[in-house]
Amino acid sequence: LLGLPITFVTSLTSIPNIHRRTCSSPRINLISIPSFQVSQNKNSCRQSAMSLSNKLSITDVDVKGKRVLIRVDFNVPLDDNKNITNNQRIAGAVPTIKHALDNGAKTVILMSHLGRPNGSPNPKYSLKPVVSELEKLLGGKKVTFAPDCVGPEVEEIVNKAGEGDVVLLENLRFHIEEEGSAKDKEGNKTKADKAKVEEFRKGLTKLGDIYINDAFGTAHRAHSSMVGVDLPQKAAGFLMKKELDYFAQAL
Repeated sequence: LLGLPITFVTSLTSIPNIHRRTCSSPRINLISIPSFQVSQNKNSCRQSAMSLSNKLSITDVDVKGKRVLIRVDFNVPLDDNKNITNNQRIAGAVPTIKHALDNGAKTVILMSHLGRPNGSPNPKYSLKPVVSELEKLLGGKKVTFAPDCVGPEVEEIVNKAGEGDVVLLENLRFHIEEEGSAKDKEGNKTKADKAKVEEFRKGLTKLGDIYINDAFGTAHRAHSSMVGVDLPQKAAGFLMKKELDYFAQAL
């Protein structure tokens, strides 16, 4: 496995107690997984990777009465009528969402990207079609859709949410500050202003008390929602934990 072209896992900086090291293979990057350090020695790298299963997970944190901010991966395929053609990624996040609700979370706030809107709002890539599918998978529970992912209006929606409510934020990538850069139609790259990136990250942080990373599909990307949420409690969701356990077993 050490010879495979794998980049892993920049975004796990969102989960605590990790120091960055790099395995002897330059194509593997194991970063920021709880209680995990990787040395320069290949054998030690394999041994240390086994501790992936010991990382902090959602079952290790008390969510009761808290706003639980979950980074999910709802990047699902849509047809021309904006119907979801494969709900696997939404279904994959349901166990983590239900755990938070069943254990007394005040509010569950979900954030995700969809497609490549290149840092500006585009109705084609709205997450709104996900609402009805998610409600169905949650057994008919109402899901409130926020028209943006940061800002005063979103903060008001989250803060006014009732006990056990679920809020889905609009596409993170409608803001260039999520990815840190964007390309225009000609392919020219524009970098986000560092101060605005910091402001965007602070805006996301305001929405939760606990941060849960359950977006394994974007775990290789150092985007704001993956590495920039500054909350005192951070943990992996069930989907993230399962995938990292598989990775540890493979090593």
